[in-house]
Amino acid sequence: MRAVITVIGKDTVGILAKVSGICAEYNANVIEVTQSVLQDMFAMIMLVDISRLNKDFTELADRMTLLGDELSLKIHTMHEEIFNTMHRI
Repeated sequence: MRAVITVIGKDTVGILAKVSGICAEYNANVIEVTQSVLQDMFAMIMLVDISRLNKDFTELADRMTLLGDELSLKIHTMHEEIFNTMHRI
């Protein structure tokens, strides 16, 4: 099982470290990361393995949302199955 985490907002030091730190806290393994900084805007998509989470997936998603609020970022965590269903043509 995998999840997609997206992060968008004003670029600041440590965004990737903070998001991946929460992944480690919940035992979500980061598989792949792509990120871009466009002038002062930060955008990242992260694919994580959630098959060995030590807490419920909704807790991870809520914690990421809370981090986004703390950092004035939009962080969205979505189960891969939902992501694929939403983006299937």
